Amino acid sequence: MAGIPDDDIRRVREASDLVSIAGERVVLRQRGRDFWGCCPFHNEKSPSFKIDPSTQLWHCFGCGEGGDVFSFVMKLDDIGFVDAVRELARRAGIQITEAPGAAANRGKKARLKEVCNETAAFYHMQLMRGRGSKVDEARSYLSGRDLGGDVPKKWQLGFAPGSGSLFAHLRSKGFKPKEMVDANVAVERGGAVRDRFYERIMFPIRDVDGDVIAFGGRVIGKGEPKYLNSQETPIFHKSEVLFGLDKAKATMASTGVAIICEGYTDVIMMHEAGVTNVVATLGTALTVQHIRVLSRHAKHKIVYLFDGDEAGQRAADRAARFIDESMLPEAGRKQVDLCAVTLPDNLDPADFVVQRGGEAIQELIDNAVPLMRYAIDRKLRGRNLADYGEKGRVLSEVLELLAPIKHSVLAQEYAGYIADRLQLDTSVVVEKLAATRAPRPMGDQEQGALSAAPVARPQRLSLPPREKERLRIERDFLSLCAGRPEIGLAYAGPLAQTVWHRDIHGNIASGLLDLLAEDASMPAAEIARKLDETYPGAASVLSGGSSHDERDPNELAKFFAEELSIRDMEDLIKELSSQLKRPGELSEDDYEMTFQSVVAMQKELAEAKRAHKPLGLE
Repeated sequence: MAGIPDDDIRRVREASDLVSIAGERVVLRQRGRDFWGCCPFHNEKSPSFKIDPSTQLWHCFGCGEGGDVFSFVMKLDDIGFVDAVRELARRAGIQITEAPGAAANRGKKARLKEVCNETAAFYHMQLMRGRGSKVDEARSYLSGRDLGGDVPKKWQLGFAPGSGSLFAHLRSKGFKPKEMVDANVAVERGGAVRDRFYERIMFPIRDVDGDVIAFGGRVIGKGEPKYLNSQETPIFHKSEVLFGLDKAKATMASTGVAIICEGYTDVIMMHEAGVTNVVATLGTALTVQHIRVLSRHAKHKIVYLFDGDEAGQRAADRAARFIDESMLPEAGRKQVDLCAVTLPDNLDPADFVVQRGGEAIQELIDNAVPLMRYAIDRKLRGRNLADYGEKGRVLSEVLELLAPIKHSVLAQEYAGYIADRLQLDTSVVVEKLAATRAPRPMGDQEQGALSAAPVARPQRLSLPPREKERLRIERDFLSLCAGRPEIGLAYAGPLAQTVWHRDIHGNIASGLLDLLAEDASMPAAEIARKLDETYPGAASVLSGGSSHDERDPNELAKFFAEELSIRDMEDLIKELSSQLKRPGELSEDDYEMTFQSVVAMQKELAEAKRAHKPLGLE
């Protein structure tokens, strides 16, 4: 996969003990054969995170996530599969081989990161030890904004003197001019390579792993642009990167909340005030890609923190365009809750925490309102709703906000809210909403990202207890067959014949039979990984099986197979009996044949139930 041979992947997996690796991040306690702890991916007080050491699979019964050792490292460190293999190989002392093209591409990007990291170190040294009026002015500015003391060291703030000093330093470290230009710390003009940043306070921009990939520079004194950011490079894409994410991701994971503001100093000051799940965009409007990145770390909600000034309010007006299907109740567990709050008295976050403290801003964040409610209220604020002409204009404006999601449950709820606020009949608002066309909400690049976003699931209905029990039996049977390949082979018939009540369950059964036919001795963890590659979510299903340590696996398999067969017969009898109750749908011959089939199946069902031995599973 991705240039790493399967044999190397297998060796890395076999050398990586999931209990040991997870135990470095999670306090685990053994219960029976399994190990339990609090999930590292969401905030919880009671342990619902389970590791089965025999299958090397993990599952959280709180958030529903699960998989093997690779998926654990991928999710914990927010890295891809190949990087997870590399990290575990490094840990185990295993040398892996990669395709030359993949290695070369990775080598180029790694080299550009080395350029940026060395540049950050140079700028930081200039700020801390440099001499001259400009660097003195830079230190004075930071001190005046409460960014002195340990802050420059914590965030590796720097100063760019310009005049070719960075170019000379990087040359002395062995970097080539083209590498400097490709990393955008230098520019080529008239055949000469020069420093890109001159006489600016420098803010290193890091990726999620903490490597410097770009820079933001603030001018000292007067000058334009006030902030100058790195341009796009092979390692830096501003529509996806967020300042401070490397420091904020742990708190986001533990609280489930991400906070977005607009400035570097805002992020730093809020972190210093104890609010450590804050990030900022990089001189660009918020994009759908940003939201997708944050939703991988913050599972509960994302809060926009808008400045109270005019620019902040313009940003607030643009924010509602990011409400799409993934942010609706119909999206189920993948729903992203978007909320918003405006700071009072025209303050920005940095000034707010200096004047009123971290607890005060945290209280505002805790009371943030849903983004759609926030956007609607902004449209209504200050309008003369007693004037029917104005009321009609306001109604059109707020319905445009709802139009992109007008078929959702959320839109119908807000239609009632708008009707109450405007003192109109709800049916009038609903009727006008149905006729409202959505305006084009965003540019081509953002629209492309939105089109690529996952499609929302249909509204989830409450399942009857019997259906919930059926799905649990299906999951436990699949988990048992995948965890013990010899049982999977023995019950190939039931795996192929069961009428699975979830598509993913049917896909797992079919895929499992194919894998076992190919290699009957394949380890359970590898089965889970291969199935998850073909059917995303399969590893979570297999790792979520109930624990029945005290039961004989063969007895369990027999019970599950018989139980599913009995339930399938009951369902078919019910379906055929329903046809018999609808006169005119069947010909006389078909009616008689169906009737005889039902009679025969009822006898077969009665015999199957008599022979079926309950196990008393909870």
